[in-house]
Amino acid sequence: MSTALGRSGSEAWRALRLPMLVTGIVVLGVLVLLIAGAARTSGPFSPDSAEPSGTKALAALLEDHGVDVTGTEDLKDALGSGAGRTLLIAPGGSLRRSDWERIANGSWSHVVLIRPTTRALEAVAPGVRNSSETLPKRSRSPGCDLPAAVKAGTATVAGVSYSAPDSAIACYGDGINHTVIRLETGGKTVDVVGSSRTFTNAELADDGNAALALNLLGTHSDLVWYLPQYESSSSRNSDADGPPLVPPDVRYIAWALAFAAFVVAIWRGRRLGPVVPEPLPVIVHAAETTEGRARLYRRSRARDRAAAALRESALGKLQKAHGIPRRAEPIAVVTTVAARTGRDPAMLFELLYGQPPADDSGLMFLSHQLDLLTLEVRHP
Repeated sequence: MSTALGRSGSEAWRALRLPMLVTGIVVLGVLVLLIAGAARTSGPFSPDSAEPSGTKALAALLEDHGVDVTGTEDLKDALGSGAGRTLLIAPGGSLRRSDWERIANGSWSHVVLIRPTTRALEAVAPGVRNSSETLPKRSRSPGCDLPAAVKAGTATVAGVSYSAPDSAIACYGDGINHTVIRLETGGKTVDVVGSSRTFTNAELADDGNAALALNLLGTHSDLVWYLPQYESSSSRNSDADGPPLVPPDVRYIAWALAFAAFVVAIWRGRRLGPVVPEPLPVIVHAAETTEGRARLYRRSRARDRAAAALRESALGKLQKAHGIPRRAEPIAVVTTVAARTGRDPAMLFELLYGQPPADDSGLMFLSHQLDLLTLEVRHP
């Protein structure tokens, strides 16, 4: 006769339906949060970030002055509509040359490049060049007649500087290299800003930084805040014009799948549950175990081992009753017990530490004497 050890289908369903329901709810919640957060930008220079490197304070300042700020990480959304708007392109990411050309050929009225790359300058701000000089952080006066800079006054700037053509307006520099450049090209106004930290939450309140940011970015009622987040094939080949290796939307799916795998791993992982009592096949009483061991001792004539077990049990009771350490020397044990019971120390030493009995009657006598001694301890 065989017994099935596996679960039936109904038992398995009853055991798994609750974990499956909880896992489904958690995964669904994560997906909803990811989709809801997809419209929000993140990272350095993000208008939604309250970190020191973020620009949430600047976005709130612009909105307080009637500028509608729209953040995006998708180039298609950024290029959707340009007429009568300002496009801000944050630092970071990697765009192909063709992407910068699309931006340059767009119908934007005003483009603001924050710490742009050489490729971006060539396409959108021709004639502006990256300088090898890095401006140290300090408060600087505009040094130009750009209205936005003149109204702002001094500002704390640092970082990348640029050289500009004669047709451009160069501000906040050392006389040769400057960190704010404005030029008119292709029917649009282009501002190049090399000091990105000037507009961040950490430094917006310094000097005239807030006024400078508001004057530069608040020229139109609509501002598209574009953050290039994804590296394209242009990082390997500047002339490549294929699609990105990893589409941006894939990251949300990947995060959801990774979280689902984590939840399943926790659910299916080995863990300790409550202690489950199991019935013993045979119940053996303690008295029967003691008698069985005694019979084995008697059959093998192991009087020495039987006497040692009796003396060990008696010593344990004596040490507990008189507060004697378990590792105490025999002399100390005998002296303490003799002082408290009035027995002869020599007889106590022979009783507790003497030679094993020579026969069964001697073993019975030893057991009787040890019982009497422990009874005296219990009932002095």
